[in-house]
Amino acid sequence: MKLKYFISFFALVSLLSACSDDDAMTLLDEIQVSSSYVSIDVAGGSNTITLNAKEAWTFDEAELPEWLTVSPMNGGAGETKVTFTAPATLDGRTTVLHVKCADKTQTINVIQGLAVVSEATCAEVNAGPESKTYRVTGTVKSIVNTTYGNWYIEDETGEVYIYGTLDAKGNEKNFSSWGMEVGDIVTIEGPKSVYNGTVELVNVTVINIQKSLVKVEGYDPEDATIPVEGGNVAVNLSCKTNNGISVEIPEEAKSWLGIVSIAGGAEPVVTFHANANAGGDRSATVVFKTTDDKGKEYTAQATIYQKGAIVAASVAEFLEAPVGDTQYRITGVITSVANATYGNVYVRDWSGETYVYGIGAKGDFEAAGLKVGDVVTLVGKRGEYKGTAQMTGAVLEDSKTVTPLTIDEFLDQEDNPNVYYMLTGTITEIANMTYGNLYLEDETNQVYVYGCYPGWGATGDNRKNWLETAGITVGDKLSVIGVKSTYNGTPQLANGIYFSHEKAQ
Repeated sequence: MKLKYFISFFALVSLLSACSDDDAMTLLDEIQVSSSYVSIDVAGGSNTITLNAKEAWTFDEAELPEWLTVSPMNGGAGETKVTFTAPATLDGRTTVLHVKCADKTQTINVIQGLAVVSEATCAEVNAGPESKTYRVTGTVKSIVNTTYGNWYIEDETGEVYIYGTLDAKGNEKNFSSWGMEVGDIVTIEGPKSVYNGTVELVNVTVINIQKSLVKVEGYDPEDATIPVEGGNVAVNLSCKTNNGISVEIPEEAKSWLGIVSIAGGAEPVVTFHANANAGGDRSATVVFKTTDDKGKEYTAQATIYQKGAIVAASVAEFLEAPVGDTQYRITGVITSVANATYGNVYVRDWSGETYVYGIGAKGDFEAAGLKVGDVVTLVGKRGEYKGTAQMTGAVLEDSKTVTPLTIDEFLDQEDNPNVYYMLTGTITEIANMTYGNLYLEDETNQVYVYGCYPGWGATGDNRKNWLETAGITVGDKLSVIGVKSTYNGTPQLANGIYFSHEKAQ
């Protein structure tokens, strides 16, 4: 393995600032540090800076690499001495930490020694130490984010995730300036980080881009989507060699996607076919390959989609489904709102709870007047963020407004099986533990609750014994959703849906 030494910008700034007896404070009203660059000797040791905050502050513990110790990691208002300690290292290493105070974030760059760039394969990056800087040459496998430049690089040994790509001037959020495409052969370098078990090269510098000799130019139809009843998609290519192209369909997609024809030449056209789709939405990323006269391989990729039926699912079934393009329909109660502007909410039915990353477009959630307690039917895809399941691209298909009332106000309502209310009160008596028939009382009155089920959509045996399972007893405070009905002249809340409870003190 070849090694190449260089002094990074951060290291240079660190060395210059170390020569000053009076480092200027980094000016933020909420939090200030005596230096935003911390240098530690390659032989190991410590360095201390002064942190001055107006409120409580804390480092992001998830960013702290194994080789670095920071003490203290958090503190209160006022002046605090913060010490950074690292053991000896053979190679230079760097990391970036963030201190949060109120709604502001201060960045601190930690440098130990001079950075060493190691020319490595993807496998060597994955197996190598954290914070070490690597230079890797490989093929752009897929592009995840075109603003920050998050993508995957692949060689014959494996793949590595690239989290952030700097432009030619060292700036962020300008990935498009490179014109990088799937299939290009690139050389990049950057420090290794591990986040939630995923190996990353962070804010990489692009050393070289070799454009692929085969490129996807367009689709017919333009969205590369086959209808649910079946049909064709043509992929238009350009090929700068005389060696033709080959096509690879993923093994898992061969059962539904096939090739109708391949028209050769400098502008090849590959036509794919799929039969009618009785399942959910599906997609496959196909690979086109060619070689130059020396046998070097070049690739391009295209993703073919096919519409499918919407799969009705409980929340638990949705959570167990794989990440993909299949559309799922779930119905449940909004239990909390994380962001009203974008409609980021939590939805729960009898089987479980899921996070919904946005309902409709910006402002749609607020325009619909939705709130905690309302019942929504959503259609969206099974997504995932940092290992946590979520619904993405959710569309609001139906909603039921749930109105919170006192018991006295509830008793004045007309019977209506389509109007939902939420009552909150203390359980004074449980008449039937199996189905959750109970009496609920607040400061205004008392009402009979005919059934308290574990959540929206529970049927059959799933309705039974919920109170016992949840440990709900007389004296507990219960919030329950249901409709107003009357039985033998007595008003009641019928088919109650559990929302929340507090144990009696």
